Amino acid sequence: MMNAAARLGSRYAAPAAATGTLLTLSLWPAVVDAKSEPKTDVNAVKKSIADLIEDDAERRGDGTSLTGTFVRLAWHCSGSYMSDGVGGSNGARMRFNPEASWGANAGLGVPRKALEDVKSKHPDISYADLYTLAGVVAVEESGGPKIPFRLGRADADSGETSPKECGLPDADKGSRKNTIQHVRDVFYRMGFTDREIVALLGAHALGRCHTDRSGYWGPWTFAENTFSNEYFRLLVEERWSPKMTHNGKPWDGPDQFEDSTGKLMMLPSDMVLVQDPAFRKVVELYAKNEDAFFKDFASAFSKLLELGVAFPSTKPWYQFW
Repeated sequence: MMNAAARLGSRYAAPAAATGTLLTLSLWPAVVDAKSEPKTDVNAVKKSIADLIEDDAERRGDGTSLTGTFVRLAWHCSGSYMSDGVGGSNGARMRFNPEASWGANAGLGVPRKALEDVKSKHPDISYADLYTLAGVVAVEESGGPKIPFRLGRADADSGETSPKECGLPDADKGSRKNTIQHVRDVFYRMGFTDREIVALLGAHALGRCHTDRSGYWGPWTFAENTFSNEYFRLLVEERWSPKMTHNGKPWDGPDQFEDSTGKLMMLPSDMVLVQDPAFRKVVELYAKNEDAFFKDFASAFSKLLELGVAFPSTKPWYQFW
């Protein structure tokens, strides 16, 4: 019978304007259903979020921060989007069940609670806009690219319109083949390409896993508060092996990988990015070219945050009569 290392190693071994005459009647256009510009000062909200991240990091004093957690919050609010149009960031339904109790959202009550202070300072912003904007600020303030962002999400008053099932990606589906297919199934459902999939998973440059939330342990990089292409460089250059021990004791958590120091980790869903040929090509590109990664991530992340959102028009609709 295979030991844990052999089993996991075998599973995930890397391989035109109108021209008609108006006659004598003078007609002025009437604005119908015109939407006014949002009252919210986005820059002011962004500053409040940035200040929150900084103040919280100073209080912690252990090198961790809300940076990665805010990205995860924005990601999970948006990644619930289904092909039938249900889900997505609009509604901020994560505040209610069933989404609040999904296992994939464990621990996200922490950033939602932290953002209440920002909400009290800027009451005009919806929770849906606030949660997604927090992810944008986290990326930008940690050295990442500027993310295209616009207001216009509304809040739901219950979780009745949430998807019936959690559609967020799992870290492991039991085998390399199944995990690769699962990753594609989840992201293809939301309309992403292989290149966009890899770019979005590059957000793992930030933050870490916690055993009391996902069951997994550790950061992906040694600079968990800095957005960079380091995640991809490590995937390509580092030697990853199954995690067998933790703090001198046998590891009894879910299957994951560790680097040669034992201080960094990769999930099975991370490892498939270097095992699948199409994914690996993109990983290798990003490992060498951070600018390419930043450009693609900014586009893909903005797309993710807007899935299923019917933004109000900011231009008047004119009707003549």
